[in-house]
Amino acid sequence: MDTMRDRFISTTSQLLDEDPRLALVLAEISRDGFERAARAHPDRVVNVGIREQLLIGAGAGMALAGLRPIVHTFASFLVERPFEQVKLDFGHQGVGGVLVSAGGSYDWPAGGFTHMSPGDVALMDTLDDWTIHVPGHPDEAEELLRQAASGDGRVYVRLSLQSNSQGRPVGAGTGFTVVREGKGGVVIAVGPMLDNVLAATEGLDVTVLYATTVRPFDGAGLRRAVGGSGAADAVIVEPYLAGTSTAVANDTLIEVPHRLLGLGVRRAELRKYGEIDEHLAAHGLDPRGLRERIGAFLGG
Repeated sequence: MDTMRDRFISTTSQLLDEDPRLALVLAEISRDGFERAARAHPDRVVNVGIREQLLIGAGAGMALAGLRPIVHTFASFLVERPFEQVKLDFGHQGVGGVLVSAGGSYDWPAGGFTHMSPGDVALMDTLDDWTIHVPGHPDEAEELLRQAASGDGRVYVRLSLQSNSQGRPVGAGTGFTVVREGKGGVVIAVGPMLDNVLAATEGLDVTVLYATTVRPFDGAGLRRAVGGSGAADAVIVEPYLAGTSTAVANDTLIEVPHRLLGLGVRRAELRKYGEIDEHLAAHGLDPRGLRERIGAFLGG
């Protein structure tokens, strides 16, 4: 199976051929994958080099000129390093664009903490009017990218090497999908966390919701899932900073007595490189770790 990043390259190259409104801005990352597209569309495929602030500024400038920019690099260099430009050049100026990251929270452990970005979604959540997609499979990444490219708003698409075994329909890209139904609580699995959540909750009487879009947050979907009971227990499992979505989920359930557990990447930095699976286990995001914490919280 190809990776989400592979699918991003092939899909974006095709979209550049089909839609003259689209432009692509790179900062060295994935440059080799777009060599053909750069030759075919030299005026709309721009590599600014290792200049991440310029990367964002150039994309926003293209948007001001009437283009639909797709801006791409590792998450730590796309969101964290040039955050002021994201806030001002896109948000303050009121222009749209598609930011597409790679690298996730720890996709390349050997790159060290400079190439890890567990806080990217939490940081983007401080900005107004951004749609945030977290696909869990290359098929979902392609569909969400196509939707984002055809629109006009501000969209962040978070790609990762972590992937579920199968893709699921994403529809219009918003709203949670009911994967499993139960009566003992609700577990929301975000993007590539779904397979581990399903393994961890096997045999538990819980509802599992699947989210590939986390902003806007599907409050109506969560309220439907908790039902009309007098109290509700909910768990959110995210592949980035633990607790990123607990505030919005609490607001959603403000009129319902509830308990909420936010699971994800812990704040403590892991200073040994390791491998992706070792990082998952260290953060308690492997099936065993999730089973222990979800089971303890829900009494299963």
